[in-house]
Amino acid sequence: MAKIGIGINLEFVRHGDKSFEWGVAKAAELGYEYVEPLVHWGRELLSEAGYFHSVSMLDDPFRIKSVCEKHGVKCSGLSAHSPLCKPEISVEYLKQAIRFAAEIGAPVVNTDEGPKPDWTTEDEDYVLMRYTLGEAAKVAEPRGILIGLEQHQQYSKTPDGLDRIYNLVDSPAIGINFDTGNSYLAGQDSYAWLQRVKDRLVHLHAKDISVEQSEDERGKVTGTPVGCACGQGVIDWEKVIAICNKTDRDIVFSVECGTVEQAAGSIEHLRKLL
Repeated sequence: MAKIGIGINLEFVRHGDKSFEWGVAKAAELGYEYVEPLVHWGRELLSEAGYFHSVSMLDDPFRIKSVCEKHGVKCSGLSAHSPLCKPEISVEYLKQAIRFAAEIGAPVVNTDEGPKPDWTTEDEDYVLMRYTLGEAAKVAEPRGILIGLEQHQQYSKTPDGLDRIYNLVDSPAIGINFDTGNSYLAGQDSYAWLQRVKDRLVHLHAKDISVEQSEDERGKVTGTPVGCACGQGVIDWEKVIAICNKTDRDIVFSVECGTVEQAAGSIEHLRKLL
């Protein structure tokens, strides 16, 4: 039986205008074992001023590693979403994120196909995605880093679409970062889809969707940044856990919610089930 760890994406402090360091300390205080930092290129005002949780990949990677060690948490992965359909952005961004992840001990780098260019055909987009993933996989493989493909945009909103992206490059470095909330909002059966990919699962975004958001958006969107607290929405976490328990790999549930209060409610609910 696979071991399931409980982590949290640092998005839970975004609306609180808090820094990466504050978010890691709060996650540890709430009892989370893992965190999933967000990384970016270059410099921007809010992060530099301590009002946003994203970390620049121009910083020393040990900024992340040392803060996590200080508070007794580990990195489940890096949130490094970049548009696979736009290699001029995503190739170098993903390669740098993979090197960054290797240095801090984060085993997974999560991404998705991103919004497509407005002038390319679908067939052209798959060629572009194959190029991007091929370049990224060559950097990930020797470092033992896994690339987690998430369903979040126009092509990955169906099981067949996500599989087509996954099968573009034959590499042991490529796996699935399953998002429970995005799959549900796309109008799919989340549990059947999770069962379909469980043997390729490398990470899971534990995102619950409120009844109100479900009524307003299900079948109309391909994803959402964060959900409500786990246990306060439409996702059946007992079903999710039962499927993930049967995988061959230990999996971290990285909670994606929007507030500190939701983060506290999520870990309380998941701990009872685990």
